[in-house]
Amino acid sequence: MMSLPFYQKLHQHYDRSYRNRDLSTTMSQYQQEKKSSAIYTHGSTAYSSRSSAAHRQESAAFSQASAASYQHQASRASEFALSSAASHKAASAYDYGYSHGLTDSSLMLDYSSKLSPQTKRAKKSLLSGEEKENLPSDYLVPIFSGRQVHVSGITDTEEQRIKEAAAYIAQRNLLASEEGVTASKQSSVSKQSSVSKQSMSTLHQEEAFEKKSRKVAIREKADHLSLKKTLEETEAFHKKLNEDNLLHAPEFVIKPRSHTVWEKENVKLHCSVAGWPEPRLTWYKNQVPINVQAHPGKYIIESRYGMHTLEINACDFEDTAQYRASAMNAKGELSAYASVVVKRYKGELDDTRFHSGAFTLPPSFAVTPYGYASRFEIHFDDKFEVSFGREGETMSLGCRVVITPEIKHFQPEIQWYRNGVPVSPSKWVQTHWSGDRATLTFSHLNKEDEGLYTVRARMGEYYEQYSAYVFVRDADAEIEGAPASPLDVVCLDANKDYIIITWKQPAVDGGSPILGYFIDKCEVGTDTWSQCNDIPVKFARFPVTGLIEGRSYIFRVRAVNKVGIGLPSRVSEPVAALDPAEKARLKSRPSAPWTGQIIVTEEEPTEGVVPGPPTDLSVIEATQSYVVLSWKPPSQRGHEGILYFVEKCEAGTENWQRVNTELPVKSPRFALFDLAEGKSYRFRVRCSNSAGVGEPSEATEVTVVGDKLDIPKPPSNIIPSRNTDTSVVVTWEEPKDAKELVGYYIESSIVGSGKWEPCNNNPVKGTRFTCHGLKTGQSYIFRVRAVNAAGLSEYSQNSEAIEVKAAIAPPSPPCDITCLESFRDSMVLGWKQPDKTGGAEITGYYVNYREVIDGVPGRWREANIKAISDEAYKISNLKENMVYQFQVAAINIAGLGAPSAVSPSFKCEEWTIAVPGPPHSLKYSQVRKTSLVLQWKPPIHSGRTPVTGYFVDIKEASAREDRWRGLNQAALKHTYLKVQGLKEGESYVFRVRAINQAGVGKPSDLAGPVVAETRPGTKEVVVSVDDNGIISLNFECDQMAPSSEFTWSKDYVPTEDSPRLEVESKGNKTKMTFKDLGTEDLGIYSCDVTDTDGIASSYLIDEEELKRLLALSQEHKFPTVPVKSELAVEILEKGQVRFWMQAEKLSANAKVNYIFNEKEIFEGPKYKMHIDRNTGIIEMFMEKLQDEDEGTYTFQVQDGRATGHSTLVLIGDVYKKLQKEAEFQRQEWIRKQGPHFAEYLSWEVTGECNVLLKCKVANIKKETSIVWYKDDREISVDEKHDFKDGICTLLITEFSKKDAGIYEVVLKDDRGKDKSRLKLVDEAFKELMTEVCKTIALSATDLKIQSTAEGIRLYSFVTYYVDDLKVNWSHNGTAIKYSDRVKSGVTGEQIWLQINEPTPNDKGKYVMELFDGKTGHQKMVDLSGQAYDEAFAEFQRLKQAAIAEKNRARVVGGLPDVVTIQEGKALNLTCIVWGDPTPEVSWLKNEKLLASDEHCNLKFEAGKTAYFTISGVRTSDSGRYGLVVKNKYGSEISDFTVSVFIPEEEARSVAEEPQKGNKKAK
Repeated sequence: MMSLPFYQKLHQHYDRSYRNRDLSTTMSQYQQEKKSSAIYTHGSTAYSSRSSAAHRQESAAFSQASAASYQHQASRASEFALSSAASHKAASAYDYGYSHGLTDSSLMLDYSSKLSPQTKRAKKSLLSGEEKENLPSDYLVPIFSGRQVHVSGITDTEEQRIKEAAAYIAQRNLLASEEGVTASKQSSVSKQSSVSKQSMSTLHQEEAFEKKSRKVAIREKADHLSLKKTLEETEAFHKKLNEDNLLHAPEFVIKPRSHTVWEKENVKLHCSVAGWPEPRLTWYKNQVPINVQAHPGKYIIESRYGMHTLEINACDFEDTAQYRASAMNAKGELSAYASVVVKRYKGELDDTRFHSGAFTLPPSFAVTPYGYASRFEIHFDDKFEVSFGREGETMSLGCRVVITPEIKHFQPEIQWYRNGVPVSPSKWVQTHWSGDRATLTFSHLNKEDEGLYTVRARMGEYYEQYSAYVFVRDADAEIEGAPASPLDVVCLDANKDYIIITWKQPAVDGGSPILGYFIDKCEVGTDTWSQCNDIPVKFARFPVTGLIEGRSYIFRVRAVNKVGIGLPSRVSEPVAALDPAEKARLKSRPSAPWTGQIIVTEEEPTEGVVPGPPTDLSVIEATQSYVVLSWKPPSQRGHEGILYFVEKCEAGTENWQRVNTELPVKSPRFALFDLAEGKSYRFRVRCSNSAGVGEPSEATEVTVVGDKLDIPKPPSNIIPSRNTDTSVVVTWEEPKDAKELVGYYIESSIVGSGKWEPCNNNPVKGTRFTCHGLKTGQSYIFRVRAVNAAGLSEYSQNSEAIEVKAAIAPPSPPCDITCLESFRDSMVLGWKQPDKTGGAEITGYYVNYREVIDGVPGRWREANIKAISDEAYKISNLKENMVYQFQVAAINIAGLGAPSAVSPSFKCEEWTIAVPGPPHSLKYSQVRKTSLVLQWKPPIHSGRTPVTGYFVDIKEASAREDRWRGLNQAALKHTYLKVQGLKEGESYVFRVRAINQAGVGKPSDLAGPVVAETRPGTKEVVVSVDDNGIISLNFECDQMAPSSEFTWSKDYVPTEDSPRLEVESKGNKTKMTFKDLGTEDLGIYSCDVTDTDGIASSYLIDEEELKRLLALSQEHKFPTVPVKSELAVEILEKGQVRFWMQAEKLSANAKVNYIFNEKEIFEGPKYKMHIDRNTGIIEMFMEKLQDEDEGTYTFQVQDGRATGHSTLVLIGDVYKKLQKEAEFQRQEWIRKQGPHFAEYLSWEVTGECNVLLKCKVANIKKETSIVWYKDDREISVDEKHDFKDGICTLLITEFSKKDAGIYEVVLKDDRGKDKSRLKLVDEAFKELMTEVCKTIALSATDLKIQSTAEGIRLYSFVTYYVDDLKVNWSHNGTAIKYSDRVKSGVTGEQIWLQINEPTPNDKGKYVMELFDGKTGHQKMVDLSGQAYDEAFAEFQRLKQAAIAEKNRARVVGGLPDVVTIQEGKALNLTCIVWGDPTPEVSWLKNEKLLASDEHCNLKFEAGKTAYFTISGVRTSDSGRYGLVVKNKYGSEISDFTVSVFIPEEEARSVAEEPQKGNKKAK
């Protein structure tokens, strides 16, 4: 047992004798050193008495050495060897401290440090440069690499802190060895009078060491000078450098691997670790540090050049374990694991290793050293009974454990439990196992130790347990009439500013009501208790403030009444005044040795950042004594720590007052006191830092000061029932509306005495408790109180008086013993349970047997020592072919019943039958007038093959044996059957037969006779669904015995441990609740009532019933308003928006909440709401949708308890589309107030292949004008629109690509205008052209055949042709390949195919396909037979005509029509003549042949050129000339006229001469 820590030594509540002697010695040494040490100040080993100047010199030297370590890496190997040696010394010191339970104070050393004369790498400081400057001048930072994380007061147990202290001693010794720490000459002289001769010799050694160090001073000085510049740069750099960038946590480069070895062999584990600072590695075996000194020669631990080894010499079986290598440095700890398994040869067990209590196998080791055990028989002898103790006393619980069969060296695992929770050894309780006896010892009883204790013995997978209750009475009060001590003091919600303490109220108030409680605190490491509250608090929860951040405290509570203050409670576990996050951070990394304080450092603050307001401020707890606030830190805070100021104001005012004016709050929680009870307050919080005080948070809701948790009401229906001759079972009903119940206190009183005694001192949970320690034969009454944090309830009403006596009796004898299976040396018996159980559950059976030789029975022998729970048992070690008789006796808590009647004689012989044996343990239940349920157990003897099913037979009880009939044709797979179709009032018997592959076995013993009848008062299991939707099966029985209990089963298998079900039974009612009903819960659920005549009922949940129940549960849990139509939206005529939904029905009290984006909206200018309760239609109207109206709309309907809602999400494209539609409808309505288009502009293609643009107009008058536009250019229309039938058209003939564009038509008058646009571009144009092409294609005529001079032409006419119409020709189904002979083309409206020089191969069917872009339209003609012949003949004729026309004589050119020439001039005409053969040429003048002469020269050269020349033209040459060309193919005349004129003067003179002549003639 761990001794009490020194801070509890003066507690009056504890006995000083419990402290360990070693600890006392250590404490006295601690006190002496504390007084005598010259350098001990405030518990720190790091303070020195020397001057600050000396320390500054050492600090500078230390910094130089630190920098030098970066330059002198070559010396690391020698340093490592020195470090390794020091590590062994440190480990020895640690082992010594740990094994002797020493604290850190018991081994304090006063020392000072100086630079070693040897050049070495200095230890790296864990503090930054600025932190060093802020330290006191006489403070020397301790430098170490800790094995464990150590922060005093934060660890959870005292034992762990003692281990940590020992670890620190080892680390400090390591530091001393590595740094060359020695005592100075001055300090040696100052201690000369108080030290021993050994100290004097040490002083001489130190002086010699200093003298030796002067010899190397020159070398050190040279080193310092050479590094001076580097050091200055390094120091400047390190002031800005965050050292965490250089440090990194340990990391295993090579992990140890597991080994399996034989005994007496050696094994070596290797690992390699990286990290900075260099990690220190510790080896563990099964989580216990390996102590090399405690096992000399067994373990060898080495660390060389980063490789760490653990060598285990001469391995034995005890070395089988898990080994852990733990590496730690300033950045954290990392572990690696390896297992070592030591094997041994069979038969070579070392008996000395298995002595009692020294060796036990692990629980999972389920086999013995000699093989598998069939089953262990475990029972307890000399058991502990119900025990009574008193606070402060000692108590021991124990029992002897007997295990059968007994196996040498194989020990059980012993486990102790209190109220089902494992008991861990501590300073209050210890466990012990001696080899055959288990003991639990309480060194100092407390009321917290009261409860039900269970000892469990486990052998592999088998275990047995035994339980008994332990009662702890209150210690005698120091002041008579003072209340008892509270219990279960627990620290909750610990942070920097306060710690909430909770406790449980005592059962004994000393005779007067408890007025309240005082809470005391004590700082860990001291023995001074201080009271935390001046006024007693009644609420069993209290926040303790005024704590020092980082310090650890323990607490206790004392109750007070009008008489005085009672004894204090047991102290709580230590807890530190730290935020949980800070505590977790400190636990995750090592810190400096305990100095009595924790230095909290923060980053450099950011200047000028005023923190923002805190968020999520709320009241998390409010009582009449205090209020606890909680909030979240602000997001705007910078890197500097922040403080909080809490402000309050009374409700209804704005007079804010600061609560914590003197001491700012550091944690985001705060407890307020001194508030007026019953008044209402609001609270808010501000943040502050060096930059200023921020804005306040949002104020809390109004909070009324007072206990929110009410004292519970008293329990009701207190019912006592008999149990044993010294105990009574008390049950009660939980008080209504009870909240946060801690438990109940039960008190008893002898009738007429008027004195009440507590039956328990630790509140019990549940509504049933067994009160022990009562006097047999006395009559008692009982009362119960409920407990929660607010206090104890009033006493319940007294129960009925009950006489204390045993309520049960031994059971009646079993019956119907039968042999279920027989072997050569064993037999398996079966029997039926007793008719009467004696009012208690049968706990087992005992079997006796005897030999029968020649009909003479022998003496009875016991077959089993421990009671067996089954109704079947295998008796072993019998004689083959011997005849035996048997009898069975049942036992319950009341004792062993009478034995059964002697069974028939059974012969012990090997059964060789292949079929299975008979089933056994038949029983019937749920007997009704037409049905019952039959159950049985499988046969013990299954035959040669496993049992595959069962057959059930039935007959009337009075019928002959040949009247058995089967109930099932197919074999049953399960071991139960619901028998249907029984005749009411008839008596039946049943039997069961098993079947395997070999056949059907012999039948079982009979079950029955049973009468098919429904007994009066029989009730069935009823399913119910409550208002919360919880589904449960309920059963009620009015015929229960006092000891009867309800047993629930699923498919006739008990459901006791099912996590899916919860059973609650009260009185004669029971309820089984489904936690989450699902498909895995399908089956038959039955409820049996014990100690009755087979009262039971069942309920079937199949898939259909499951669906019904789940739907009903959903309906009850969340009653909904049935909705006929979900929330929808529609646009009305004027662009109004209507939101609507329809419920199936609404009552007059139905209410609707209209929600938009999680905020309720109300009727006003923007929203109009309407509810029609008759039709169930709910509507909301909006005039216009704006951008801010985008979001989620919800109609929440509440009609009584039923609720319903429907949501419509209008976000993104959906909302934009709706908004656009609403705006469109609004604009449409405005548009339709003037002339407007009823149908917008559209097109159609007429039968003439023209495009007609049309639209329909409305609301027009005579003054309304209509204008057409194309591409914003007005189209002139010849005719004026008459708006006949409201249709306006524009006809476009021969539509083609040039007509593509945007067409627009505008209506206009004095009321307004409207326009319609039609885009005929891109895809729209393509679509129109496709329709145009289709119409053109449909207008094509049938193909016709035409012969030409070149060949045959196939053609068709269309209305008109456009290039978008694709034409394809095919011949006999094959596309025609176009060439010079075969051509296709379009001429005007004619589409043709020209076949030049046709041949017979051109005969066949020709198809013309006109493709409009989507569809092909075909025209076909047959060019064969007569059609071809006629066409070909015509072609030949035309061809000849063409040849003649081509070769006939003709004048190609050169002759003018008229030639006007002056007389006397020369006339030269040349013309080209062509013909084949060369034509003959002749000239004509005035239709007379003209011959060539000197005046008129006529030539014809080269058969091509004809010349006409007149050298001097005379007037006589005027006339009409002609050139005649002629060959065999024909002739041609080319005429021309020659007109000769005389110049004007000559003409005048010529004209005068005849006149003169005429005159002369006269």
